[in-house]
Amino acid sequence: MTDAPSSARRPTVLFVCVHNAGRSQMAAGYLRHLGGDRVRVRSAGSAPGAAVNPAAVAAMAEEGIDISTAIPQLLSTEAVQESDVVITMGCGDACPIFPGKRYEDWKLDDPAGQGLEAVRPIRDDIRARIEQLLAELLPA
Repeated sequence: MTDAPSSARRPTVLFVCVHNAGRSQMAAGYLRHLGGDRVRVRSAGSAPGAAVNPAAVAAMAEEGIDISTAIPQLLSTEAVQESDVVITMGCGDACPIFPGKRYEDWKLDDPAGQGLEAVRPIRDDIRARIEQLLAELLPA
């Protein structure tokens, strides 16, 4: 693990899950919402789905965050290279590793195929992790 990026520039955070349709999209939505222009946000998947999970969209809408227009993206080596922090969520060994990057693996249930009631606790867990991440990346 490396130190937090310099405050002279905005840190870039990449969220990666298999389909880039649930967990990583919710995390990206929260970081954009809570971090504003102080951080750059990317998300991708090792095997992107066709669309963002409707239950994830509904759960985030309850928080006032619209991820309905997000489009799952394929994980690229360049996306990892250009990021300061790479957070994986169940994508296993599909994520390339580069020296000098901060890597975290968040153990989160997969919202795929789940209803809104099951997705809410995942969403809430992600929010708590994003708040902690922001406190580390952008200390007061």
